[in-house]
Amino acid sequence: MLKKFRLFTALLSASMLGLCGISGYYSEKIPDSFYVEKGENLDIAMYPAVSVSSSGTAQTELLTYPSSQEVSLKLFGVIPIKSVEICRTEAPVLTAGGTPFGIKLLMDGVMVVKLSENDCPAKESGIKTGDIIRLINNLPVSSNSDIQRIISGSGGQKLKISVNRSGKEFITYLTPVWSSEKKCYIGGMWVRDSTAGIGTMTFIDKSSGMFAGLGHPVCDSDTGEIVPVSSGKAVPVEITGTVKGRNGVPGELDGCFVSGESIGELEINNRCGIFGKISQQTAESYQGQDYKMGFKQDIETGKAYILCTTEGNTPESYEIDIESINYSGENSTRNMIIKITDKRLIEKTGGIVQGMSGSPIIQNDKIIGAVTHVFISDPTRGYGIFAENMSEYTKQGVTE
Repeated sequence: MLKKFRLFTALLSASMLGLCGISGYYSEKIPDSFYVEKGENLDIAMYPAVSVSSSGTAQTELLTYPSSQEVSLKLFGVIPIKSVEICRTEAPVLTAGGTPFGIKLLMDGVMVVKLSENDCPAKESGIKTGDIIRLINNLPVSSNSDIQRIISGSGGQKLKISVNRSGKEFITYLTPVWSSEKKCYIGGMWVRDSTAGIGTMTFIDKSSGMFAGLGHPVCDSDTGEIVPVSSGKAVPVEITGTVKGRNGVPGELDGCFVSGESIGELEINNRCGIFGKISQQTAESYQGQDYKMGFKQDIETGKAYILCTTEGNTPESYEIDIESINYSGENSTRNMIIKITDKRLIEKTGGIVQGMSGSPIIQNDKIIGAVTHVFISDPTRGYGIFAENMSEYTKQGVTE
């Protein structure tokens, strides 16, 4: 009898340890906060066994709108997992994109893209590639010609440089040197004041007049740093061809800027994409379908669709498979791993190619995210970002 009791106790202890381990797993995987639609419960599609504990809280209180409150999550309604914050909100209705657009950005200041090997006052002053210079001797600089004019006219006198490096401002001093070859004073650095490219529009939020694209930042091609925006335009683009992707070599969409009015003003360039004010004419004439936005907990693995353009400027729908969902890290633009399964798109492009970033992802009649990156080793697979992460920057009054 005693032996049976010990066996039972051991089995019970092992079971409890196992359940605690499972609880810890869910606690790590589940984020600390959720947006939840008015009048709905928090249901996490990826974890159907997890639910909100209603202990001590009336069900009508849990559905109150608008509100922000802390609730407890339990496994099978019994085993505590963690407390999370629920923010009640109205999911926006967004007009799906999928159309290509041209990006013309003027930087806020100038970006250092290269330093001289020899006679480099910039390097001696502590300046590095990727740094943003906005002021010299308290005078604003916004172009390469501004830099050249001030340095060449310095007479070799020390210059006060205001530098931004990874979001932090500091002051340094640069003393130009005379170049016998160029017959002027130089700073030993090359700078860039603008950039251009092609991406895909993700959605338009007609309630705020804002649009979103790319799902990742526009970065400088030499330094890899996010380009700071002073001003910019989104312009019409026509896709003229495709370079097919293959293992180890990413493909790309070829296109050209179409003359005519811009489709919007670019205002924000950050980790979640590029955002701007849509022109009234574009907002009124855009033919995209309206979808309610799906929150991250609505997304499930399995079949979904993307909208993208591989020819001209008219998007088509292509089937994909959402292989995995990663809730960890609110700053991540790699929230999902997706795989192109539509043979038509694989035949045309080989899978995901450059220029396709921003293609909206549709699942269960909701816009849930956007394509962001391709796997170099397998062009049929890549990453996607949650739509709710991008939507944060198309709300009325958001500036950054």
